[in-house]
Amino acid sequence: MPVISVPYAFNEEDLYVDLEPMTGHRLFLKCEGFNFAGSIKLKAATEMVESAERNGILTRDSILVESSSGNLGVALSVIAASKGYRFVCVTDSRCNLAARLMMEALGSQVHVVSDEHAAGGLLGARLAHLRELCAADDRYVWLSQYTNPDNWRAHYGRTAPAIARRFPQLDVLFIGVGTTGTLMGCARWFRAWHRPVRIVAVDSVGSAIFGHPPGRRMIPGLGMSVRPPLLDESYVDEAVRVEEADAIRACRHLAERGFLFGGSTGTVVSGATSWLDRHATPGLTPVAIAPDLGERYLDTIYQSNWVEALYDEDALAPPVERDDGRTDREEHASDGLLP
Repeated sequence: MPVISVPYAFNEEDLYVDLEPMTGHRLFLKCEGFNFAGSIKLKAATEMVESAERNGILTRDSILVESSSGNLGVALSVIAASKGYRFVCVTDSRCNLAARLMMEALGSQVHVVSDEHAAGGLLGARLAHLRELCAADDRYVWLSQYTNPDNWRAHYGRTAPAIARRFPQLDVLFIGVGTTGTLMGCARWFRAWHRPVRIVAVDSVGSAIFGHPPGRRMIPGLGMSVRPPLLDESYVDEAVRVEEADAIRACRHLAERGFLFGGSTGTVVSGATSWLDRHATPGLTPVAIAPDLGERYLDTIYQSNWVEALYDEDALAPPVERDDGRTDREEHASDGLLP
């Protein structure tokens, strides 16, 4: 086992779960939550902070500030505490209570935006508040995960090569989308690989990333109310959209087997499984990336009262077993080739 002196120096890169017993398909889930921040966002946070330090943007007098729905805020809190920076996270009412408490326990200040921006919703309100902070005090340094190329470079340099080492015959890669940092880093890396890999983006219904109108989204993590500036659709072969109720069902189905994953992971697993229901062929090697673990969702997607209050009661119903051992899901997920 490694011996470390800073928390961001450790990240379990080579852990996969074989989901075939649970999904009926050959599908390997890359688990990215085993680090001190509990999610894949530690990679992007580390890359963005260290790049800002190298370029002289971030100094000892700086105050880090960022917009986050939770996971990146926790990751930056871990790094800020370790490096001695002050950090202010601007989030909104959808941020899990556990994530807010973790940030505060690590010494960060959390500002929760509750009123939607007239044009950009809750995200627009968060960004407006960030601009006000930066305009008022030049000590604030906004890393801007939505526009910062170091977000995708973290996955170009680490996530994609790690998958390639473990699965040299990879055929399909399922990646959840928010800022699209993970998507763009992996897609760029595999575009130049020795064999073609189909890149399937998994998004939430209610997200506007691929041109759909924005709608209600209650599970933080995946999806955005605007098109992400980092997105280049020429690297994406296909997009799958998943209803939040289906993501909840996927999380609970995995929990029944002892795997407690977060809402983003449930979305990715649901989207990947629905795609494989339609397209799987013998010998196909598919991998999905699990961005997070489930502890921060205990009072939401794993709390029946919360689910029943926000979704149809069918969200609590287990998948129906078919004769071939697979599970039937309602036809909420949709997919299609991107232009």
